[in-house]
Amino acid sequence: MQSFIQNFLNLEIYASVLPYLLQGLWTTVWLSAIVIPLGAAAGLALALGVTQSSSRLIRYAIVTWVDFFRAFPPLVLLILIYFGGPFLGIELNKVGAVVLAFVLNNSSYFAEVFRAGLEGVDKGQMQAARSTGLTRAQGLRYVVVPQAVKNVLPDLVSNAIEIVKLTSIASVVAIPELLRAARDAQSLVFNPSPVMLAAMIYLALLWPLTRWLGRLEHRRART
Repeated sequence: MQSFIQNFLNLEIYASVLPYLLQGLWTTVWLSAIVIPLGAAAGLALALGVTQSSSRLIRYAIVTWVDFFRAFPPLVLLILIYFGGPFLGIELNKVGAVVLAFVLNNSSYFAEVFRAGLEGVDKGQMQAARSTGLTRAQGLRYVVVPQAVKNVLPDLVSNAIEIVKLTSIASVVAIPELLRAARDAQSLVFNPSPVMLAAMIYLALLWPLTRWLGRLEHRRART
C-alpha cells in the first residue's frame, strides 16, 4: 500500500507539478471552448442539409461525408492534416490543425444527433409556423430547431464531454493540453503521480457535467 501511495498518490509531487498541470488544463478548456461550438454549428448545418434539402444528391453527399468522418480515426486524421497537409500545399499551425481535425470529426457526430432531433419534431410545427407568416428559414430558426435541440440536449452534452476528453490527442502535435502536461511532468519526476493528478482534474472538471447529463436523461425518460 505504501508503494502504491508513493507512486500514484505522492502529495509532494502533486504540489510541485500542480501549477504546470493547471496550465495544461487551461489549454484543454480553451481548446474545447473553440471546437465544441464550431463542431455543433457544422453538425447542425449538415443535419439541416440532410433533413431539409430536396436534392437527393446533396442528401447522399452529406450522409457519405458524415459516415466517413465518423468512421475515420481522429488521431490519424490529425496526423494527416498536420504532417501530410504541407505535401498538398496546405500548411496549418498546431492549433489550426487540431481545430480542423476536431471539427471534421465531431461535427459528424453532432450531425447525427441534430438529425435525430429534427426528424423527431412533428411536421405540423413547420406548417403552423408558416401559417403565422414566418418564412421556412424563420420557421426552422424559431420553431423547429429549438424543439429539436431540446429533444436531444442530453446527447449534445454527452458529445461535448467526449470532445473534452478527446482533446488529449492534441499532444500528438505538441500542444501542451492537460494529459501532455502530466506526461511531461511524469518524465521529469520519474513517477506516475502527475498522470493520476491529471485524472483527478479531469474528474473534477467533468463530474458536474456528467451529473447534469444524468438529470437530463432522467427528465427525458419521464416525458
